[in-house]
Amino acid sequence: MSGIYKALLLVAGLGLAACSDARWEDSASGVGNGGAGYGTGLGDGSLSDPTSPAYFREAVGDRVLFAVDQSSISAQAQGILAGQARWLNANPAYNVTIEGHADEQGTREYNLALGARRANAAREYLISQGVAANRIDVVSYGKERPLEICSDESCYAQNRRAVTVLAGGVVS
Repeated sequence: MSGIYKALLLVAGLGLAACSDARWEDSASGVGNGGAGYGTGLGDGSLSDPTSPAYFREAVGDRVLFAVDQSSISAQAQGILAGQARWLNANPAYNVTIEGHADEQGTREYNLALGARRANAAREYLISQGVAANRIDVVSYGKERPLEICSDESCYAQNRRAVTVLAGGVVS
């Protein structure tokens, strides 16, 4: 085997191994994130069960999107967050972590701060809808965990988000 061929195989293998690392997948995808709720033995439940995490994620909606450089809650986001608040108030066994994210534009530090503002804006909205503050944690990933990777507005728009991740509930 030539040295170039071996190097290519090594790079390809490392690339595939990195792609399969669930720590970098979006928490709401149902995989990974080391204990944030989904994929941690909580049982995802069924879409037909209105008390299940699957129902929360798919029917209620687990994420809200933001405009460029903004952390204000849009009318569409208010509707999703109001649904989340109703679900959380009806299912008090669950706590949440709200993950703030940003697109790849800007510095790491700026995007971490922007992600934190987005997560806190979602948190404050849920609190205003009656969800107890002690049930809500926030974390910012800035631009470090993109859903879409491309230098195009269609990708950027999906990455400017706050994701509500469930924790707790009944182990099934």
